[in-house]
Amino acid sequence: MVPKAMQQLRQPWHACTFVAFDTETSGAYPLGADIVEFGAVKWCGGRVVEEYQTLLKPKHPMTPFNMSIHGITNEMVEDAPIMKQKISEIKEFLGDSVLVAHHAPFDLGFVAVDFERSKLPFPGGPVLCSSLLSRKLIPQSHNHKLQTLIKFLQIDGGQAHRANDDAKACLQVALECFRRAGDEATIADLIEMQGKDLRWNAFQVLDQSDMNLVKIVEAIEDKRPLDIAYEGGSKGEEFRRISPLGIVRNPDGDYVMALCHKDATHKRFYIGKMKDIAVAYD
Repeated sequence: MVPKAMQQLRQPWHACTFVAFDTETSGAYPLGADIVEFGAVKWCGGRVVEEYQTLLKPKHPMTPFNMSIHGITNEMVEDAPIMKQKISEIKEFLGDSVLVAHHAPFDLGFVAVDFERSKLPFPGGPVLCSSLLSRKLIPQSHNHKLQTLIKFLQIDGGQAHRANDDAKACLQVALECFRRAGDEATIADLIEMQGKDLRWNAFQVLDQSDMNLVKIVEAIEDKRPLDIAYEGGSKGEEFRRISPLGIVRNPDGDYVMALCHKDATHKRFYIGKMKDIAVAYD
C-alpha cells in the first residue's frame, strides 16, 4: 500500500485537504520563547470546513515589545491553558492534511518543539510555505510579507498578527498561488516551486543523539551562558562566551541566536561552526 503522504504528493492540489495554521509567540526564537496563540483553518472541497483557535500561557511573562507585535497581553493569557494541555488537540486538527503556513520554518520551529516535549509523532502530511510560493507565483508584489500580499490581492485579512485571522489570510494567499500554478499542479509540483522541502524532523531540537544540541538546549532552558570555540571570521577559530536566546532550524543553515559577551551584541552563531561547546556554570 502506498503511504498517504506519498499519495498526497501525486494528487492535484484541489483534490487535497489543507490546514493553514499560524502561531503568535512570546519571542522570536524557539526554546527561548513560547507559542501564545495557535490558529488554524481546514479547507476541503473548495471551502473552509473547520477552524481551531486557542490562547496559550507562556512559561515567562511577555515583554512590552513582544506584546506590541500581536496585541496579546499577559492578562489575556493569565488563565489560558499551557501548550501541554492543548498539543494533542492541535495534532488531531492538523491530522494528515497538507499543511500551509506563511514563513513556515518559523511556525514549524515552534510547534515541533512542543510535539517533541509531549513525545508526540509529527504530522504526516507535506508542508507548504505560502511565502515561498508567493515569491515564485506572485512576483508582482513588491515584497512577500503576509500583510503586503493581503493588500496586493485585496484579501480580507481580519486582525493582523492574530493567529486565526492570519491563518485564514495565509490560506487565501496559498489558494491564489495554487490557482496560478494551474489545476493540474500536484503537491509535489508545488514543493518544487517553493524550492524547499520542509520536513518536520528537520526542525527537531531535543535530539539526545546530538551532544552539541543537548548542551545548547540545556543552556537556553537553564538560562546559562555557553563557552564555545567558533570557526569563521578573520581570526579563524575563536573562543568566546555567549548567552543563547533560542535555536533556529533553518533550511539554509541551523543557528543559535545569542548575546555575544565579547561584542555585547546579538548575533547568529551557526551550529555547524560551533566547536568544543560547554555550558558555563561559573
